[in-house]
Amino acid sequence: MTQSEHFRLLGGILRRAESFSRVAVWAGGALTVASVLLISFDVLARKFLGFTTGGADELSSYAFAISTSWALAFATLQRANVRVDVLYQHMPVRVAAVLDWISLVAMAIFMVYLTYYAYEVVQASWMQKSTANTPLATPLWIPQGLWVLGLAWMCVTVALMLARASAALVTGDLELVKNICGVRSAQEEADEEAAAGERMVRGDAA
Repeated sequence: MTQSEHFRLLGGILRRAESFSRVAVWAGGALTVASVLLISFDVLARKFLGFTTGGADELSSYAFAISTSWALAFATLQRANVRVDVLYQHMPVRVAAVLDWISLVAMAIFMVYLTYYAYEVVQASWMQKSTANTPLATPLWIPQGLWVLGLAWMCVTVALMLARASAALVTGDLELVKNICGVRSAQEEADEEAAAGERMVRGDAA
């Protein structure tokens, strides 16, 4: 397999990762909406019917943590993470590309450490058979495990991004480096908002 074929293969894998991450975001959003509906029902039932479902606040906290961890990969792929670009936007293209790559390396290191220690939390909950100190007595390894899986997928995604960005940097494809891990320009954000508006007008916002 030639070098260009390797690059195309890596690009294809990264696109599949983005598709999966998009599905994960929708699933996390659905989980968040479900928790909002549960809390709303619990409040209304307590007010007008005199009973409570119990555990709504607990389940919603699990939903928030899980949906957040599973959204990280898609947010990173879309370059939606916040970065300070006061100096960045005035730098030469090659210097900016190197800084983009370094920022991705830093994120990868942070995510690996975070996921490692999060896994230790899940492992401890499993070994100690820890449960929530609530009426539901939820085995903590279940929500914690789903949370860690989201962090692990983020690690996989960042690794794919780093591999593709490294290849692009070595071959001098600085535009691709920017498209993978660079700071989004104001024009890119404006174009995306315009495209989203057009989709909403056509009724196909999804």
